[in-house]
Amino acid sequence: MTAGNIDLASIQAITPQLGLFLLGVVVFTLDLLWKGQARRRLALITAVGLVLTGVASAIWGIPSTVGNLVFGGMMRHDWLAYTFTMVFLFGGTITALLSRNDKVSGHRGEFYLLLIISILGMSLMAGSADLIMLFLAIETTSIPLYVLAGFQRKDHASVEAGFKYLLYGSLTSALMLYGFSLLYGFTGTTQMAGILDRLGQGSLPGITTAGVMILILIGIGFKISAVPFHFWAPDVYQGASSQVSGFLSTASKAAGFSVLLRLFLSALLPNSSVWFILVAVLSVASMTFGNLQAINQKNIKRLLAYSSIAQAGYVLVGVAAISNLGVSAVTFYLMAYLVTNLAAFGIVTIIGRTIGSDDISAYAGLSRRSPGLALGLLAAFLSLAGIPPFAGFVGKVLLFTAAMQSQLAWLVIIGILNSIIGLYYYLVVLKVAYLDRSEGDEQPLRLDDTARVAVLLCVTGVVLVGILFAPLYELARAAAAGIL
Repeated sequence: MTAGNIDLASIQAITPQLGLFLLGVVVFTLDLLWKGQARRRLALITAVGLVLTGVASAIWGIPSTVGNLVFGGMMRHDWLAYTFTMVFLFGGTITALLSRNDKVSGHRGEFYLLLIISILGMSLMAGSADLIMLFLAIETTSIPLYVLAGFQRKDHASVEAGFKYLLYGSLTSALMLYGFSLLYGFTGTTQMAGILDRLGQGSLPGITTAGVMILILIGIGFKISAVPFHFWAPDVYQGASSQVSGFLSTASKAAGFSVLLRLFLSALLPNSSVWFILVAVLSVASMTFGNLQAINQKNIKRLLAYSSIAQAGYVLVGVAAISNLGVSAVTFYLMAYLVTNLAAFGIVTIIGRTIGSDDISAYAGLSRRSPGLALGLLAAFLSLAGIPPFAGFVGKVLLFTAAMQSQLAWLVIIGILNSIIGLYYYLVVLKVAYLDRSEGDEQPLRLDDTARVAVLLCVTGVVLVGILFAPLYELARAAAAGIL
């Protein structure tokens, strides 16, 4: 292969990153030129730019069947990186649309610039093939998210959310970096392919392996809000703006799982007998704790935060399966979860702006005030509960099937029991929306166009992914092919 071909392959590999960089420059420039209410157009510019970046990636950035290493082995251009990058771009597009009419962030160019930078970091996380690149990508993602969580500076809850997220995130990142340094010290390389070869030769003793895995899982567990690294999620989700909380619960979580798949099911696969136990324990703890804590919540954002913790537990079932089907199931479930939870948080965003409350009691009479939003909430919550014919049902079937094939029936039984518990608190919210009444519940809600379009796109995705799941599943299978 010539140098020219290497350069072309490298450019194709970073097509989405180049698009995000150019979009960031455009948003930054327009923010300087536009004044006042004209800056609200930045939301549409960002959304359109993210869509065009996705289109460009679909045209010029398609990876080969097996993928290839680029930039001296720092990045891997394969279907896993490509699929997750598309997930991040879609999540960013919906978040930008939901932010257009936000009183605080709607006209702030730096909000959209931070959103773009975080997506750039996530795309690098999914494609990292070296520990140094991976850590830089994680920090490129995390720092803008800390700011976005506390973006509403006049809201004490938002400031507190940003500070807690920064404090806990910095601590867990430091512990993860320590784990990376130990891994480098024992194997003599930072490239994941090299780590795989050295571990295959038995270069790490058992107790050392467990210590390294725990340190790395602390960092990744924080990103995916798995128990016991979940403590930040309820407070941050409640304090941050609803559209930011939705982005954190979907795109950021997917980025964490892309790292977990890439690192543990590739580089650390020879030591799977050690980390399998850790992942299985995290799965059971996250499912059980998240669902039980969600039952008594009175705030819809806190309920969705604990729901997000439980969802991380379900996804970890697929990771614990350690199989191609498991990786396919994890990838598919994260795509289904993206549209589902973004739909839920989109509706929460709209209700919070129009009614001025995030309490579950504020949803009383929603079916009469806005039948469309109530139907969207019904689809999203039933999908989260795993009820057919919605996207979440197909995702859970794939996850549990992968676990059964790997002789993890006990984990499947715990997952099914937790799904039943989860169904209860989702139905409680739907009962409030459809059966309870409140003063003025005959007055229709006024919805802004961009937020309505964003929710409609997500709800449509929830239904279509559940019915026409074959194309996305084939994409998930292609992503899995590059891992195991």
